[in-house]
Amino acid sequence: MNAMKNRVQLIGNVGNDPEIKNLDGGRKVAHLNIATNDSYKNDKGERVEQTEWHRVVAWGKTAEIIEKFVTKGNQLALEGKLTNRSYDDKNGEKRYITEVVVSEVMLLGKSA
Repeated sequence: MNAMKNRVQLIGNVGNDPEIKNLDGGRKVAHLNIATNDSYKNDKGERVEQTEWHRVVAWGKTAEIIEKFVTKGNQLALEGKLTNRSYDDKNGEKRYITEVVVSEVMLLGKSA
């Protein structure tokens, strides 16, 4: 039996300049949002464009690459794994976040 894998591949446009944080010990973390576009035909035969936003986080060397080379509007190809986490907001309510933890990133250029 094949092992199950948590693997995500996205090609999309960067929606914001990456937010870079310097952590203790000199380690970095980068947070950004990636927009992917898809289209389909509805029941009337009309083409419908659909944009999905993905929260992305990168650590260490990958975060350093993002800090140096990635800005809003860049088109990226990235690979990583899907993760879920939760936190308590300022009102004490539990919030849930799904994000892609990046293992590889490739800069494809500026969006059109």
